[in-house]
Formats: sequence, C-alpha cells, structure tokens
Amino acid sequence: MGQQDQRQDHGQAAAVPVRVPLGVRPLGVLGTLRAGQRNVLELIPEVATHAPILSGHTGKRWHMLMDPEGLRQVLRDRVNDYPKSLVTKLILGPAIGQSLFVAEGEDWLWQRRAAAPVFTHRNVAALGPVMTHAAERAAERIAAAMGRAADVYAEMVTATFEVITDVTFSGGEGFDRAATHRAIEAYIAQTAKVSLLDILGAPAWVPRLHRLRGRGGVDEMKRVADAAIARRGREGTRAVPDLLDLLRRAEDPASGRQMTPEEMRDNLLTFIVAGHETTSLALSWALYLCAFDPAVQQAARAEAQAVLGSRAATAADVPALPLTRAILDEAMRLYPPAAFLSRTAQAPDTLLGREVRRGDTIILPIYALHRHHALWKTPDAFDPSRFADPKAVPRYAYLPFGDGPRICIGASFALQEAVIILATLLARFRFARIPGRDPKPVMILTLRPEGGVWLQVDPA
Repeated sequence: MGQQDQRQDHGQAAAVPVRVPLGVRPLGVLGTLRAGQRNVLELIPEVATHAPILSGHTGKRWHMLMDPEGLRQVLRDRVNDYPKSLVTKLILGPAIGQSLFVAEGEDWLWQRRAAAPVFTHRNVAALGPVMTHAAERAAERIAAAMGRAADVYAEMVTATFEVITDVTFSGGEGFDRAATHRAIEAYIAQTAKVSLLDILGAPAWVPRLHRLRGRGGVDEMKRVADAAIARRGREGTRAVPDLLDLLRRAEDPASGRQMTPEEMRDNLLTFIVAGHETTSLALSWALYLCAFDPAVQQAARAEAQAVLGSRAATAADVPALPLTRAILDEAMRLYPPAAFLSRTAQAPDTLLGREVRRGDTIILPIYALHRHHALWKTPDAFDPSRFADPKAVPRYAYLPFGDGPRICIGASFALQEAVIILATLLARFRFARIPGRDPKPVMILTLRPEGGVWLQVDPA
C-alpha cells in the first residue's frame, strides 16, 4: 500500500489515512493461516464493510458480524452464550490466568463486582498526577528530537508503560520496568500468532508448540508481580493508594470474597498489559492523524494552549478539551486497538436470520464495523467532528472498548490518560508526516503501527 490511499467518495477524490487492504477473494485454510500470521485484519473481506453478516466454513463454521443489533445480542443480551473464543484463551490464559479478561460466568462476575470500585471516577481522577508527570516526561524526551524525526509510537509506549507501572506499584521500587516490558513483548511475539490447529478447531489439550516456547517470559512477569505483592503485604498500604492497594482491599459485595495473591497478580498483569497497550496505540495513531490533517492539529493545539498555557494537562482539564478527546475517539474508530474479536457459541441461536450452532465461531471485526458504509459517512476519512456529540454515535456501531457487561473496566482510565498526554504534546509541538514513512497498520494481538510512527517534530 502506498503512502496514502486514494478513494472516490461522492464523486470527489479524497486522500484518506493509511488503511489495511482487505481481502477480495476466499482464502482457504492455508491462505487463512498465512494471513493470520502476517496481519489478522487481512482475514476480513472488503465486503464486510458493506454487509451486516457473513458466514462460512474454514476448518470450522464461522459467522462474521457487523450489524449493531446483532452485536448487541452477542455482547449484551446473550453474553453468557457467547464467551471468549478458545483461541483467545489459549493466547492469554498462560499470562493472565483466570483474571477478569478471560474468566467466564460466576468466576468473572465476582471479580468484576470486586474490582469495579477500583475504577470509579474518584479513584481514576486521583491517579491523574501520575499521568501529568508522564506527559511532562514525554514532552521532555520529544523536545530532545526537535527539528528532526522521532518515533512517537516508541515514546507513547514508554509514557504509558511508565503510567501503568507507577499507578500499579507506586513508583515501582524494586520493580524492573524494562525487564517486564521486554517479557510482555516477547510473549506477544511468541504466542499471539494464529496456528493451523487454531484454524482447524483443535481442542485446547492439543499443544501449540510456539506458545509453549513463550512461557519463559510469562514466568518472569509473574515472578516480578508476585514479589511486588508480597513486598506490599509486608510494607502495608501507601498514603495515596495505588491499584495494588485498591485490589488488596477489593471485596465482592455479594459474597465478601477477596482476591488471593494469585488472583491479584493475574489481574495486575491484565491491567499492565491491556492498560498501557490500548492507550499507547490510541495516542500513536492520534498523533499520526494530527500530522495527516494539519488543520485539525492546529485547532487542537489552539484548544490545548487556551486551556493549559505553558503547563501540562491534568485530570481536571479533561472536560475542557473536547476536540482532543474527539481526535482520540476518531483514532480508535479508524485504528481500534482490539480490532478483531471472537466468541464461541455455547448454545443454538439465530443471528440476523442465520442459524448459529453450538461451537460456531462468532467473529466481531471491529475494524470493519468502524469503517462500515451503512453506519459511517465517508468511513475511511479522518473526521473528529463525528464525535462532537458523543451521544449521537450509535452505541453498537462504535466499540473501541467492547460493550455490554464485559465492557473494558479501565476505559475511563485510558481516556483520561490519553487526553492528558495528547493535549500536553499538541500544545508544545507541531507534528508533520515524513514522505514515504507513513505507519503500516498490522494486527497480531492488537492493531499496532508496524515500524513505528515517525513524524517530524517542530516547536508549536
């Protein structure tokens, strides 16, 4: 794909940001394997951006669902009949156990009830100073690249990993941030790719050798987290509670059950992996899109400078930065971090008139949903004004954090952090594209910019 895709819309040629070239012909089993290992989004056919549902059989029966009402049925109305797919559990289970992200039924419900108070508005706002500090640190690093190219993706990964580890472990004394990040990256690279056994629907007890080889990094992550939990047990709660303190106090109001050290560890690792990944990607794609559209970038800069002056953004500033928030929403529409989800039907059902049998795979291609021609005007274009009134956006047409009972518990945390960091950077710097170096959207576990996001950095 070239530097930008030229498309015809309403009779006029319009430049649109980089997109994934979706398929135009059936892939078959081997083609599916190759595409899944190269870029999961290549499994989505172009017609999925026009059709409400597609069905087929590649190793096992599947249904690809792009209709908001159908998605409501799967994610909310009959959520217990559509648990996360076997492949999802095989990829993530070894790292995060039966934490909130992969647990089902009652095992999920009690953890959700216990953890919900951790992410109240009050607690999230109280973590704002850590986010402001990370924004300042990111600005200092980017200032060092003034007048030349910088990989803002690498900078956003550093900033958001700093935030999540600091709010999880209060500054991380004794916590090896770099080693943990390396272990996470190695685990994703080693285990997240689709295998032929996944496509053929082999049961969980059949070993996927490439995932067994990735266990070393998992063991190291768990060792570090276990040590931090044990140390906190000896030292006691901090004056300003962090996520670990809040989880140690968390209790299911229905049963009184509290998390064991192992359950705390698995949930902390979930928050670390998912928390920084989602936010770093939203920020990276948002900065690319601001560079893609200098007029939008200038308007957001004016907004940020009017609110912030020369200081970094705080949690209290977030409501006064609606354009910054809209840019992030639009970035997650065009490049949703979790762009391809799957569920496994546990009971017979009907979706949009299609028969669903027990064991069928239900594919939720969020990337196609967010670019669906029946749901979005000029769907491949960058237009933050779509989110000027968030209530006007159809609920199940926009799912960057999922929806229903299992909507991402940390969504408000991620959005607060992203607005703080993006506004701080846009107020201080001007970002421009570098010819021939637009990022390439590639999804393995999340939708990342392959090769980074290289932008020219100049003073605002």
